[in-house]
Amino acid sequence: MPYRTGVTTIQLNPATRDKLKELGKKGETYETIILRLIKTCKK
Repeated sequence: MPYRTGVTTIQLNPATRDKLKELGKKGETYETIILRLIKTCKK
C-alpha cells in the first residue's frame, strides 16, 4: 500500500475490530465510526 501523508495505522485485536464494526452503519469507515464515538463521549 502506498504511503499516504496524514494517515496512520493503529493495531486492534480482531475482537475489538469486530465490536467497532458492529457500531458502524453500512458503508461507514473506521475513521467515521471512531470520530462519531469521540464526539459522543465529549458530550
